[in-house]
Amino acid sequence: MSNTAAAKPETVTLTDNQSGKQVVFPVLNGSVGPKVIDIRKLYGAVDMFTYDPGFTSTGSCESAITYIDGDAGVLLYRGYPIEELAVHSDFLETSYLLLNGNLPNAAEKAKFESAITRHTMLHEQLAAFFRGFRRDAHPMAICCGVVGALSAFYHDSTDIHDPHQRMVASHRLIAKMPTIAAMAYKYAIGQPFVYPQNRLGFAENFLHMCFSVPCEPYECSPVLSKAMDRIMILHADHEQNASTSTVRLAGSSGANPFACIAAGIACLWGPAHGGANEAVLKMLGEIGHKSRIPEFVARAKDKNDSFRLMGFGHRVYKNFDPRAKIMRETCYEVLNQLGIQDDLLELAMELERIALEDDYFIEKKLYPNVDFYSGIILKAMGFPVSMFTVLFAVARTVGWISQWNEMIGDPEQKIGRPRQLYTGSPSRSYVPVAAR
Repeated sequence: MSNTAAAKPETVTLTDNQSGKQVVFPVLNGSVGPKVIDIRKLYGAVDMFTYDPGFTSTGSCESAITYIDGDAGVLLYRGYPIEELAVHSDFLETSYLLLNGNLPNAAEKAKFESAITRHTMLHEQLAAFFRGFRRDAHPMAICCGVVGALSAFYHDSTDIHDPHQRMVASHRLIAKMPTIAAMAYKYAIGQPFVYPQNRLGFAENFLHMCFSVPCEPYECSPVLSKAMDRIMILHADHEQNASTSTVRLAGSSGANPFACIAAGIACLWGPAHGGANEAVLKMLGEIGHKSRIPEFVARAKDKNDSFRLMGFGHRVYKNFDPRAKIMRETCYEVLNQLGIQDDLLELAMELERIALEDDYFIEKKLYPNVDFYSGIILKAMGFPVSMFTVLFAVARTVGWISQWNEMIGDPEQKIGRPRQLYTGSPSRSYVPVAAR
């Protein structure tokens, strides 16, 4: 036995300057990343709590799924760099990894793929549910409503305390989201719904449901299906972002998994979260022509101008978005494959070239991010802008359900109940209306 004394646990001491009272809080260490001060007993000890709008300095949970180092440009799924998964893995294998913690062996992978494939069809009555929406309904409104309605059709997988039912619900959500998204798209354009094909891979099947029609055969390009698969991998999870936090908060009340994912979809619909690639296309439309790029670049540099170049830089990644390089390569593969002559896409490529060579953008590290390229890819594939966030939801469902599963199994989990800094009127007495 070693005679070396055990290392003293690290702590942080808080001193109340008025009373002189000191309270000691433990410091927790994750496997990687910054240390965390455990303030769970703060309110009971000093009758105060922290004020952190947006929770940007608050750890709301313990998680072993995704890790981000924004300063270093690192994104890990269960410890695996996103760059390696996007190049060597596929979406369903990555989904298994996020759900289960490790990459599957050959038998596990085959079993998981078979389980997902068997769950891709929707209950036939849901076709009538779709037709209850106005023809011009936004696809995200449809997806949010249909996913929430799944709990009315699949009662055998809503018991959150049964691990088997949680697994079945997880498989159903991953499998059915592409079908729901494709049906929302078909409904919007007035074409008949296309059923999933068990012979096709996950991404290829999704494209088939979106773009095939009954009157002629549809052959999906391997380049396009691979591009869609990569888009899904790169968007599968992103730590405790707004929609993931929403899913966890909804789940903390004991809500069923379908309701929780519907809540995540509703949050993702917000333009500040899931609408970034849509904003890129809108910006390109505003610029209008390659000849006007210098004018808008100059505006972007002007602190007094409200114009912003969308798709450049990232709130989390301060140096570069690790997903962007892979998405850029994929973008050029798709454009070369399709041979599209599109003024908007040409404008985007010229804007990218100028930004990558401009000293201002280099100095500020305003590199094109994943949303810049994904919007271009999706437009080139033929998706309308209204479908961009829907495709984000298809990919992110596996991250949401993985985070939800982890939360349900966490013994420290409790219903979410943030505090507030109250600034309203203090207590006052009711005054009858005649006396006011």
